Amino acid sequence: MLGTAADAEDVLQDAWLRWQSADRADVADPGAYLATVVTRLSLTALGSARARREVYVGPWLPEPVDTTSDPTLGAENTEALSLAVLLLLERLTPAERAAYVLHEAFDYPFQRIAEVLEVSEANARQLASRARKHITEERRTVVTGGQRDHLLAAFLAAAQSGDLEALEATLSEDAVSLSDGGGLVSAARKPVHGRQRVAQLILGVLEKFGQGIETVAVVANGAGAMLGVREGHPVALWTLDIAPDGVRRLMIVMNPHKLERFAASALSHS
Repeated sequence: MLGTAADAEDVLQDAWLRWQSADRADVADPGAYLATVVTRLSLTALGSARARREVYVGPWLPEPVDTTSDPTLGAENTEALSLAVLLLLERLTPAERAAYVLHEAFDYPFQRIAEVLEVSEANARQLASRARKHITEERRTVVTGGQRDHLLAAFLAAAQSGDLEALEATLSEDAVSLSDGGGLVSAARKPVHGRQRVAQLILGVLEKFGQGIETVAVVANGAGAMLGVREGHPVALWTLDIAPDGVRRLMIVMNPHKLERFAASALSHS
């Protein structure tokens, strides 16, 4: 719902305090009560979170979750929890976002979603339908696991060898690269568009900053990703949004605050 661990933890702490002070005799279903409280607190928190992102330095990307040690976490809903989808959720209204997350990621029935959002069941269905339509239009066709692994391997091999032509061949014509440094590290301040420009950016970044960096395969949000590690510390996480015609979106998280939860994965390969 919120895109960062810190915001999520704040909401959970607030929800826990409300649960502690709640009259348990009035709570027929603790799970439903807590889900409702967390969702409504998240809707409130989205307002201030979006205000902060308006003054964020450079592109903002969701904070990735390290699921390397438990790749089955959310495996049934990997698509709904992927970084690419989380980024697209930013374009939805808060209510659409809540309806999509509750239905697609947690399989909530529309009657229950309506109760959580305090709307009619028909409105809940409409909110989820609009959200799904927007996500589907943006995502187009999603590739299978085997196709994704093959293209990921080709992308990585071309990038590491510095082969510009081979790297361009792994990218879709309308590829875009987003780099999130948060103003804390050197990163592209604007999205880079187009197959040729994205390929040139990748090789330029690797040539300029790749010295002494080891690339480690990790699992972020239930999908394969590449973690750049220098002297036991994570410095960048590369994730790819892949379509049948190639990599359509490259997301590079370099903001050190968003990489803190990958410290264990970095240390294990140092």
